[in-house]
Amino acid sequence: MELSITVNGAPHVIDVRPHATLLSVLRDSLFLTGTKRGCDEGECGACTVLVDGYAADSCIVAALSVNGSRVDTVEGLGGQHGDLDGLQRGFVEAGAVQCGFCTPGFLMTLTAFMRENPNPAADEVRMAIAGNICRCTGYSQIVDAVRIAVANRPQ
Repeated sequence: MELSITVNGAPHVIDVRPHATLLSVLRDSLFLTGTKRGCDEGECGACTVLVDGYAADSCIVAALSVNGSRVDTVEGLGGQHGDLDGLQRGFVEAGAVQCGFCTPGFLMTLTAFMRENPNPAADEVRMAIAGNICRCTGYSQIVDAVRIAVANRPQ
């Protein structure tokens, strides 16, 4: 079946299996491997992408259900020349990357969250990332990364 989506600003028309997930299309058809395959059950958040601006676990989203949609992945966060965005720089500065497996999912979850709440309190950040699992950081560095991103945002 034919899927027409815009990924990180680029239009794509892809032949997909009827039950393909958005994650499999991103990784296996478009070779965008920044979106991680973790649990395949929508529990860990490693596969989070933005679909029309909203955070979604791509491992449980049927690819054909997003036909005509805009999908943004971690590869699309920075500038055209591979520059890091403010949240990515905050992750680096706060040491929130650790092993890095969960980082893309956290970045995408927080990108959607911070569009709605540009100056969140620490407890709001913790609630926003409740659906993402990290085994390395203890989460405090991730909360610090948001604080850094907010503090360094151009006024």
